[in-house]
Amino acid sequence: MEEPAPLSSLRLERLRTRPGFLAVAKGRACARGAVLMQVRDRADGDDLVRVGFTATRRIGGAVVRNRAKRRLREAARLLVPVLGRPGCDYVLIARGGTPTRPWPRLLDDVKTALISLAA
Repeated sequence: MEEPAPLSSLRLERLRTRPGFLAVAKGRACARGAVLMQVRDRADGDDLVRVGFTATRRIGGAVVRNRAKRRLREAARLLVPVLGRPGCDYVLIARGGTPTRPWPRLLDDVKTALISLAA
């Protein structure tokens, strides 16, 4: 069974290198519920949107951190192509409630953070 195509044509790419995460950390941030989101506007003129995910040890052990990151990846896959700005880098940081938060509330947290950072 095929996955449905995203509603927008924004190209998403994973942010994987430490310098990329550190650059985004210098940008704006917004905390909503179980998610802290950071954003940085790149000045390279490319419409590519890069997204990174992180969870610190404060969240829990490896299994809990991986679950939190999986949930954030899926939320970003659904919402960033629709609400993200072209040419920006986003980092989603898991907070204490990310692994156990009800799915609709987690989606709402990510959505409101994206809208707030787009303003």
